[in-house]
Amino acid sequence: MTAEAPPPPAAEGLTILQPDDYHHHLRDEPYLEHTVPFAARAFHRLLVMPNLVPPVTTTVMALEYRERILKRVPADVPEGSFVPLMTLYLTDNTTPEDIALAKVSGHVYAVKLYPAGATTNSDFGVTSYEKIMPALSKMEELGILLLVHGESTDQSVDIFEREQSFYTSTMPMIIKQCPKLRVVCEHVTSAFGVDFVLAQGPNVSATITAHHLLYNRNVIFKGGINPHFYCLPILKTEVDRRKLVEAAISSSKFFLGTDSAPHAISRKECCPGCAGCFTAHMAIELVAEAFEAEGGLDALEDFVSTRGAAFYGLPQTTKRRTLTREAWKIPKDYPFGDQTVVPLRGGETARWKLCEREA
Repeated sequence: MTAEAPPPPAAEGLTILQPDDYHHHLRDEPYLEHTVPFAARAFHRLLVMPNLVPPVTTTVMALEYRERILKRVPADVPEGSFVPLMTLYLTDNTTPEDIALAKVSGHVYAVKLYPAGATTNSDFGVTSYEKIMPALSKMEELGILLLVHGESTDQSVDIFEREQSFYTSTMPMIIKQCPKLRVVCEHVTSAFGVDFVLAQGPNVSATITAHHLLYNRNVIFKGGINPHFYCLPILKTEVDRRKLVEAAISSSKFFLGTDSAPHAISRKECCPGCAGCFTAHMAIELVAEAFEAEGGLDALEDFVSTRGAAFYGLPQTTKRRTLTREAWKIPKDYPFGDQTVVPLRGGETARWKLCEREA
């Protein structure tokens, strides 16, 4: 925690610097009306994922998407308090020239690597690592970050071991060829992934989601199939979860990327159901629960507010937010376009509440 304003006792609540989120899925119209307000009211900076249909593969597309997002920021959010940070979707055809245009835009901060077929809307992703090396070399030169969905797409690899497979083979190859490339290993979910990041130099960091800090894979199958806990990378073992919490609390290499990923209920409660957990309604509260359970609330501000900005080279925010210990009922669903989305833990009672931001 910073010394500027020590938090009140945990029995009452705590005050932290305004949080950021370095991995968020807002989707596109007609859903922005309902997704942007959650994000804008909770976070200062929001790294927006590019896996739309069609994907955001050019700077022009990213800037147009940014304008659509900003039009949906609610009036109660002070001007300038919410800043979407845009990303590009890496493909086999991404060129060094595409990277250079992204850099000069002033609004594109990173490029996302999806192995083709690894997750939602990743069909246009990377199929040949040889083909993307010129783009990665340009990113290394210009200081644009590479964000990696670190899972093997080899169907012979067990779904619970695909992260381990990727960080054993593919990621070491990328780092060897581009040793100064700044890399974020997105949403690490395993002890293996944590150890990989810890073993790398200062140019490699990682995000962790709120739901991977709180839950292991048993919750997917508790009492039957629970589709609203199904995400990719999938939840792992309790040993993995505890390793994630330890890393989130103690290591400066890990920071918050919620991977909040809404899908309409009709696309979750069906066969086949989509992967993704909607957590934007209470992401900071969920992290507070996880940290409190391990006696780590004093590290909450570092994880959600300062480490990510430091790695991205962004200024530390000066605004503050207060979390109060307050029981409130989580709605069973929220509007999502002309449908509804079921939030994580919908219908249950939360123990923490993020108060409204300062004016």
